[in-house]
Amino acid sequence: MDEFVSKYEVTGRDLARGRNLRIAAVAAPLMLTVIPAVLFTVLAFLFGATPPAAFTLFVFGMILTAIGFIAGMALSGFFLYRRSNWTREMREKIAADGIKAEEVDWFTHEMRSSEKKALKDIGRADLLLADAYRETLASRLTATRIVKSSKRELALTQRRKTKLKQFNTERGKEFREQIEKDSAKITSIHDEAKMMLAEAEARLQMIEAAAVRGRSLADSELALKKLSSRSQNLPLALEEVRLTEEISRELERELEKEEAGERELVEMPLDGKENG
Repeated sequence: MDEFVSKYEVTGRDLARGRNLRIAAVAAPLMLTVIPAVLFTVLAFLFGATPPAAFTLFVFGMILTAIGFIAGMALSGFFLYRRSNWTREMREKIAADGIKAEEVDWFTHEMRSSEKKALKDIGRADLLLADAYRETLASRLTATRIVKSSKRELALTQRRKTKLKQFNTERGKEFREQIEKDSAKITSIHDEAKMMLAEAEARLQMIEAAAVRGRSLADSELALKKLSSRSQNLPLALEEVRLTEEISRELERELEKEEAGERELVEMPLDGKENG
């Protein structure tokens, strides 16, 4: 049995069972409510020719529809409870030999909100970094589980040692020595798991930082290209402004000359009359 669990793989039959439990939880209240309502509606059309018969069928239909809804909700709760147990069993079987990168989605409830967000953001930006992040996240989840389980085992071992101290027989001494060995082994596993956990968390931070740097560098490079393009176009824009100003000044000078010429033409006849 231990050999089977340690090499457990999720099968299509397992997934089908979970899918069926979810469908049953959703369908039970709907079916047990809709079927009586539809049935008594049809019966009312067929046999409800008189008001008493129609009223009787309507009352029975309402009662059975309400009973069906309550029964459906009860069955839905039962199927949801079964599916919760199935999910928990699947997680334990999957995690027995260590969580793999492709199995991380089974343990989303054990992830931190920051890890969920980082996994989603990195997956959109860089697939290679996303694979590395999922692999490291799987190691972090496995190490966290080992730390918690070894901590529980240490507490149980300590309680056993306390109970065995009450027995001063030769057999009790042998048991205490065995428990001491177990305690030392569990402590070693606990310490090693804590080191693995710290290393995995450090790698997660490094991958997140690398992803942020990649996005920042890409954004900075794009902004720099835009700035360079604007800088290249700036002299042309300035030259265009300068030419526009020169043309405006030239037009103003020509208008002034025309106005001066017109004034001279107007003043010349007046001067001739005065001389005559």
